[in-house]
Amino acid sequence: MPNAVSPKVAIVILNYNTRQLLEKFLPSVLSTEYAHNEVWVVDNASTDDSVAYCKANYGQVHLLVTDENLGYAGGYNWALSQIKADYYVLLNSDVEVSSNWINPLVERAISDPTIGAIQPKILDCKNKTKFEYAGASGGFLDKWGYPFCRGRIFDTLEEDNAQYEISRQVFWATGACMFVSAEAFHRAGGLDADFFAHMEEIDLCWRMQRAGYSIWVEPSSVVYHVGGGTLAEGSDRKYFLNFRNNLFLLAKNHASPFWFMIIIWRMILDGISAYTFLLEGKASLFFTILKAHFAFWGQFHKVLGKRRWVKTLGKASVSLYSKSIVWQYFIKGKKKFSDLERFV
Repeated sequence: MPNAVSPKVAIVILNYNTRQLLEKFLPSVLSTEYAHNEVWVVDNASTDDSVAYCKANYGQVHLLVTDENLGYAGGYNWALSQIKADYYVLLNSDVEVSSNWINPLVERAISDPTIGAIQPKILDCKNKTKFEYAGASGGFLDKWGYPFCRGRIFDTLEEDNAQYEISRQVFWATGACMFVSAEAFHRAGGLDADFFAHMEEIDLCWRMQRAGYSIWVEPSSVVYHVGGGTLAEGSDRKYFLNFRNNLFLLAKNHASPFWFMIIIWRMILDGISAYTFLLEGKASLFFTILKAHFAFWGQFHKVLGKRRWVKTLGKASVSLYSKSIVWQYFIKGKKKFSDLERFV
């Protein structure tokens, strides 16, 4: 069990060829005022001089180096199997933190031992008055598997006018900066390495909730995220991972007896997106979505095995947003989280 007074927190930064980001943002992490913390850099087989740079400039940082690029999920699983702490912070290398960012997260965590993960408020490092895409002020998931956030729906990013300052339970905490109970992380089986990157944190949060843990956002802790530090926004690889992994996510975790029909309907919606890309002259994205679907079916038997395992974690109720965020956003024109019926 965590130390109720001053739990040990391991801040773990997964790095892949982002020496320039470490140079820019690691000093802010090392200035964290919370006393009982360690900072770890896990290098995911970088081919730049990241490791040499850390050794030469930051002797106080603990360093782990993989033999190959294990992806976000595999890299963190490998590292966290070796790091002993009460709580981990999974922190992207492109995140700037304030000196007091850890303390509100620790206070929230020790207030309730059933909390599995917490995220701070995520603002855009390039425009600090706006929420950042990857998490904003807490994440949700609609019934068809589309993620959205307090402060961000699809590509619409809201200005931060203190409208989402209340700490509350959410569906998922962003992997850009996830404060997670070590006990909950390991009990839920860690991150799914087959995801490689993208949506693996939503999958983990879903499984933690299945096991009886809750997920929270604590907006009194604020960090600033650049985004796109590893995979460029709009890249074919990023689209592939998002479309494939979304199907993984639903097939593994959805508790509905009609889960297979939900998968089929989601694939139809993906097909509409693919056709739209084709009409826009983005043929490569059309074929990327097809490739993602074939990749999903190629691993479907394996995913079914994982689905059976997920059922063993527990039977705690997990609540999705009951409406279609696609319909709310594109048809009803509800661009802000505060416009959504369930949340007003």
